[in-house]
Order: sequence, then C-alpha cells, then structure tokens
Amino acid sequence: MNLSNRECWIFDMDGTLTIAAHDFADICRQLGIPGEKNILEAIEALPAPEAKARRIQLEQIELDIAEHSKAQLGAIDLLETLRSQNKQIGILTRNSKTVATRTLKACGLDIFFDTDHILGRDCCNPKPSPDGINHLLQNWNSTPQKSVMVGDYVFDLLTGRNAGTATVHFDVTGTFLWPEHMDIGITHLNELNQAIAMQF
Repeated sequence: MNLSNRECWIFDMDGTLTIAAHDFADICRQLGIPGEKNILEAIEALPAPEAKARRIQLEQIELDIAEHSKAQLGAIDLLETLRSQNKQIGILTRNSKTVATRTLKACGLDIFFDTDHILGRDCCNPKPSPDGINHLLQNWNSTPQKSVMVGDYVFDLLTGRNAGTATVHFDVTGTFLWPEHMDIGITHLNELNQAIAMQF
C-alpha cells in the first residue's frame, strides 16, 4: 500500500508515539476493576456516583504516568517527515485530553500537534468508535480514503476499520495479533518513516 498519498495521519498515543508505561493490571487493581475487563467500559457499567469517583481516580493515575512519559524511538523523525510533507496529523486516545496534552508535552511531541487535533475520551466516544476520526476528518475537510490510523492495539485498528481509513499496526514484538484488521504492520516507527519518505 502506498501511504505517501494519504494526507491525514491519526495516531494513538500510549505505546505508539510514546513508550508504553501503563501497567493495566495494576491500574485495574487500584480501581477495583476485574483485570480482564476494559477499564473505561468497566467504569461506565458502575452506578453513577461510583463511576464518577473512579473516573477521577483514573485521571489522577494517568496524570502521574504522563509526567514521566518518553517518546517512542523514531516518533520525532516520523512526525517531522509528515510535517515536512504538509500532512495533517492528530492524536486519538482513550486518555482524557488533559492527560494526552501533558503526555505529549513531557515527551517533547506537543510541538507537532494543534490542540484542536488532540482528541481524548472526553472529546468523543472512545475507540473503537470512529467518532474521533470522523471529527478530525470533518475538521480537515478530508475523507477516510486519504487517511491513516496508526496504533498498537486492536481498538486502534478497529477504529480505523470502522471509519474506513488505512490501518497501520505498530507492534515492537512483531507478533501482529490482529492481522485481519491491519493493512500494514511495523515493528519500529522508522520503518514507516522510511516508507513514506521513499514513496513521496
């Protein structure tokens, strides 16, 4: 697949543009959520007062992690390449927008993103809903056929599929557990950067 003609690039954040730092089992333990459940969905299933308390607790846990975030190897080079080609780039994360903004700043990646193009769970229905991608594409006056969703987890790939974009699975292990939902698999962001640069 030639990605050089794709004008809109939407990235997951944790584990994609940043080095994975979340211990989800420990976060579930702190929140009192069974470890096999997805955190956001588990919180939403709680009674309203308890759900509100857990959302506040989760936000604080994520803010603490954000302060120590580090950029993924190759992230800066990739974003610089996309910027040099005048591509639109955005973030779609299941974190809150506040957490996403602080994470990107801690990593030195905030300079690449317009604040309106950083979407969290408080901006739209969380992944795998396509709402975030649809919002960004409307903002950019573009279409799914000109867009790419890049992420490290099945929710990212499903979001791209649900929105009709190309999907890139970033997996440092090279396992690629969900091949049916990806168009391209990479183990290092430099692979994507090189492919775009050569095709452009």
